[in-house]
Amino acid sequence: MQKKLIALAVASLASGAAFAQTNVTMYGIADAGYVYSQGDAAGSGTNKFSGVQSGLLSGSRLGFKGEEALGNGLKAIFTLEYSLNLDNNTGVGSGSGGLFARQQFVGLSGAFGTAALGRQYAPAYLATANNDAFGGALFAPQSYLSQQAGNTITPNSGARWDNAMTYTSPNWGGFTGKAIYSFGETQDAAGGFNDNFVSTSDNGRWGLGANFAAGAFNVDGVYQVRQNVTAFGGNDINEWYVGGSFDLKFVKLMASYQDQNDKNVTNNDNSTWSLGAVIPFGNSNIHVGYAQTDYDAGVIDGKSDSFALAYTYNFSKRTTLYAGYVWGSNDRDSRPTGPVAGLSLTGARGEDSNTFLAGVRHSF
Repeated sequence: MQKKLIALAVASLASGAAFAQTNVTMYGIADAGYVYSQGDAAGSGTNKFSGVQSGLLSGSRLGFKGEEALGNGLKAIFTLEYSLNLDNNTGVGSGSGGLFARQQFVGLSGAFGTAALGRQYAPAYLATANNDAFGGALFAPQSYLSQQAGNTITPNSGARWDNAMTYTSPNWGGFTGKAIYSFGETQDAAGGFNDNFVSTSDNGRWGLGANFAAGAFNVDGVYQVRQNVTAFGGNDINEWYVGGSFDLKFVKLMASYQDQNDKNVTNNDNSTWSLGAVIPFGNSNIHVGYAQTDYDAGVIDGKSDSFALAYTYNFSKRTTLYAGYVWGSNDRDSRPTGPVAGLSLTGARGEDSNTFLAGVRHSF
C-alpha cells in the first residue's frame, strides 16, 4: 500500500512538472463608443447616423493563446481569437460560418522562427497599423479608405486570410520577414474533387512582408497577390505598400503609400497615401491623420480624401478614453466612402461628410 502511495505521489509530481510547461492565456478588448455622422446624399437629402458602435478604436474581441515547451527551444503555439460587437450582441457564435473568427491558428516556434497553419494575418495587417497615427482604428483615414477600396493591404478584415500557411523569421538585428500562402480551395462548376480541384491557384493568395525597427525608426514593406480571382474575371490583383515612422519623443511622425493593380475586367485600380502624427503629453495623446485614395478604374476615376483628429487619455495601461472628428470628401466619380462602422453610411459621391465620436476601450 505504501509503495502505491509513493508511486502516486511521484506520478503527481511528474504531471505537475509537465503542466507547468504549458501556458494558456485568455485575453480580450471591450471597446464601444457613440457616433454622430452627417453627409449630403448627392441630390437626395442628407444622410445621418446616430448610435452606439463597437470597436471604434480597437476591434472588440475575446481570445485564447498558449504555448507548450517541447524541448531544445521548440514550442507548440496556438491562438483562437473571436470578434465581439458590444452594440448589437453579435460575434463569437453568430457568424454565417458559425464563428466571427479574427484569428485561428496552430504552429511551431523556435530558433528557426515561427510556422503556423490556419486563419492568420497577412503581412499588411501589422504593417499598416505600425505606420498609422490611430493604430489602424476603424475611423482612421487610411484604414477605412483602404477597406472600402477593396484592398487587402489594410488593418481590417481584408488582411485576415483563411486556409493560410505562414512563416515569420526571427529578429535579425531589427529585421523581421514574413511570408504567407492562402489556398483558394475552389472547385469548378463541375464540383469534382479530383482533376477539377484547383486550390493551388484559383482564389489563392500569397504575400511577403519585411519590417525593420531600430530605436526611433520603423519601416515596413509589403507585396500581396490575389491569384485568378474568379469573382472578378479570373485574373490576378497585385498590391504593394511601403510605410514608415520616426519617433522624436515630442512627436511621432508616420507616412505610407500603397498601390493596387487589378488585372480583371471589373478593374479596381487604386492608390492611397497617408500622413500622420501622434503628439504625447502626460497620459494623453493627440492623433492627426490625412489620407487620399485615387481611383483609376474606368467609371470610378476620382479621389476620396479624409482627415481625422482624435484625443486619447489613458486612465491606466488597460483603460483608454477617446474622442475624435473625421472629415471625408468624395469626388463625383469616386466611391461613396465614409467612416461609420467601416461602411459608407453617410458618405456619398460628390459630397462631404462630418463624423464625431467618443468612447472607451478596456483591454484584459
